[in-house]
Amino acid sequence: MNQPVDPPGDPRIYLAAERTFLAWLRTGIALMGFGFVVARFGLFLREMEANQQPVKASHAGFSLPAGVLLIFLGVVVMVIAAIRHQRFIRAIDRGEFRQVFSPASGFWLAGLLALIGMAVAVYLLWWFKSG
Repeated sequence: MNQPVDPPGDPRIYLAAERTFLAWLRTGIALMGFGFVVARFGLFLREMEANQQPVKASHAGFSLPAGVLLIFLGVVVMVIAAIRHQRFIRAIDRGEFRQVFSPASGFWLAGLLALIGMAVAVYLLWWFKSG
């Protein structure tokens, strides 16, 4: 049994595209927030050392670059999301949506986040072993 095809001007299509855009924006904001937390982790370690806690501040050097990278990645995600949303709407208007877009950017982001996550995990393991 064939299901009816949504008419070209169906607002549900545009609203779904907007929800996807907003989800990407939330992802970007979350990345920037997490990057800020990671970057401030080094400051936390330095404060613990100042309070005579047994922590070496020299191990805090990885948190700032990792945090800045996550913040930068969040900004990039938001810019790409805006560009893609604009392209989505144009493609939907032309009826070419399926031929124009692929999920490649989501896979690239997931892979990059997995690499950053593994680097942070290795860093934390190294820090706890040597600290």
